[in-house]
Amino acid sequence: MRRLLFLTQSVDPAHPVLAATIPQIRALAERVDEVVVLAQAGSGERLPSNVEVRTFGAATQPGRAWRFERELARALPADAVVAHMIPVYVLLAAPLVRARRTPLLLWYTHWKASPTLRVAERLATAVVSVDRRSFPLESAKVRGIGHGIDVSEFSCTDRSAHAVLRALVLGRYSPAKGIETILRGVQQVDGVEVKLHGVALNDLERRHRAKLEERGFPLGDAVPRAEVPDLFARADVLVNNMEAGAPDKVVYEAAAACLPVLASNPVFDELFDGFPLSFERDSPESLAERLRWLASLDEGERAKIGRTLRERVADRHSVNTWADGILAAAR
Repeated sequence: MRRLLFLTQSVDPAHPVLAATIPQIRALAERVDEVVVLAQAGSGERLPSNVEVRTFGAATQPGRAWRFERELARALPADAVVAHMIPVYVLLAAPLVRARRTPLLLWYTHWKASPTLRVAERLATAVVSVDRRSFPLESAKVRGIGHGIDVSEFSCTDRSAHAVLRALVLGRYSPAKGIETILRGVQQVDGVEVKLHGVALNDLERRHRAKLEERGFPLGDAVPRAEVPDLFARADVLVNNMEAGAPDKVVYEAAAACLPVLASNPVFDELFDGFPLSFERDSPESLAERLRWLASLDEGERAKIGRTLRERVADRHSVNTWADGILAAAR
């Protein structure tokens, strides 16, 4: 493939949520002659020389839409166009892209369907997601290609046994994350301490964080992405309680760092195969049972779990297998 257009929100290595897009762009650039990125904000910093970043940010929504269409028209023709996580990009791009019979892909993994997503699914040539279950609509267009984890960002750490099991919760302070259930589960188990780090990006998340703080839960702020591997190294387990459907990327990142994970989402059944790492989403008691089990294991048994999880991420959810899946869907 000669030229690929990639539509995304941000190209910023310091962004606490969206920085993970950068390794995905790099992997695509290794496989095509040229990648043109259309982003609301960002730059080509830390990207290969065959990647060009064009921005369409503006003070108003109509202004952003106008600049998006202008930059898209300038970037065409292309062999394929990929919209990353934002269904409205498909709506904006479809008139110009589909008229040229150019493949228009939507990468989307989330638990919630919206009217905009329903229209985007109809307009897209193909939909790519982690798993068929990680796309919230029934569609014959969906292809499961795994998550795009840059395994090289994470390394295994020798974790010595401690008197306290160190649990980590990492991600946005969203009601969809089920954080309150996690904290209640931890409170039921002696010898477990939990640390939370996250970001509140909108009013709903800020209200939810304030609600948790009012109940006396200690909440930490977001950390720069470069510090995430160190957080994993200082933890014994990541706990994740994301709404069923969309598999949280942080689970695969923790697994890539050989960190055992407890999670409620059934989409992780393949990753967890052979280990009792799942718990019931709305049951603090179910999580408490899993924490007691993990605390009872010696460091060798926990290390075996972590190494197995890393191997599975590398085989099925790496940034390289993700990029291969994107290009296969675009053909």
